[in-house]
Amino acid sequence: MKKAIFPGSFDPITNGHYDIIKRGISLFDEVIVAIGVNAEKKYMFSLEDRKRFIEEAFADEPKVKVITYEGLTIDLCKKEKAEFILRGLRNPADFEFEKAIAHTNRKLSKIETVFLLTASKTSYISSSIVRDVIRNGGDYTVLVPDSVRTK
Repeated sequence: MKKAIFPGSFDPITNGHYDIIKRGISLFDEVIVAIGVNAEKKYMFSLEDRKRFIEEAFADEPKVKVITYEGLTIDLCKKEKAEFILRGLRNPADFEFEKAIAHTNRKLSKIETVFLLTASKTSYISSSIVRDVIRNGGDYTVLVPDSVRTK
């Protein structure tokens, strides 16, 4: 069984994340969306809300599992018996950052990182942009799955 971990803070999940997960489903038997917990980071949405947003967005997809975790993603991969980390790339800056992490993960483990380019229609969307739109009273609903729109 091919399992991939798709890690992130998902504060909140965006249409870009949604697209990567949907496309990952066609590549893997299971995609584990892993919401990382960082005590030093200030989140807009609670961990429970972020988990619920993702679970509701993929309620009809049995190949998607949503969990929370702390620590190294490669340790989570070992625990979940996942051989792959799934990551989305929006731009060259994302690539440079993700490449360094992927090389480090390969040095520390046998985990492979699989990169998917974001779809052009969602490549400009980031969680930080969504949070900024929400904070300023803008229409964020075109940037996120329906499950987030009920916030």
